[in-house]
Amino acid sequence: MELKINNQNKQFSLESLTIQALLDLEIPEKQNGIAVAINNTVIPKTNWNSHQINEIDDILIISATQGG
Repeated sequence: MELKINNQNKQFSLESLTIQALLDLEIPEKQNGIAVAINNTVIPKTNWNSHQINEIDDILIISATQGG
């Protein structure tokens, strides 16, 4: 499966992924303070385990930062 994540194409050997499975592969160490949008729609964290990703999806993973 080829996915576009943060404007970069990435290849995965899995045929099916949920948002949570993708995050476990991509950023296993830092999953607090992030938001995920698929095709310009923010997906609530409560749906990450059930929301299936399609090969044509445009995925954006945003990390919150502190600062002033």
